[in-house]
Amino acid sequence: MGNLLHWALVFLIVAIVAAIFGFGGVAGTAMGGAQMLFWAAIILFVVSALVGIVRRA
Repeated sequence: MGNLLHWALVFLIVAIVAAIFGFGGVAGTAMGGAQMLFWAAIILFVVSALVGIVRRA
């Protein structure tokens, strides 16, 4: 999961740099990718936490 967050951060940085230099299309695409990876990491974390709790019970 750390790898997903790493790539989300990379896409976020690319989006910010692209926005600074005026590449709106690239910035929007990179931001969308960053959001998708971030939410995928959050969902996977919640699912794995719930599975861990259920296994202990």
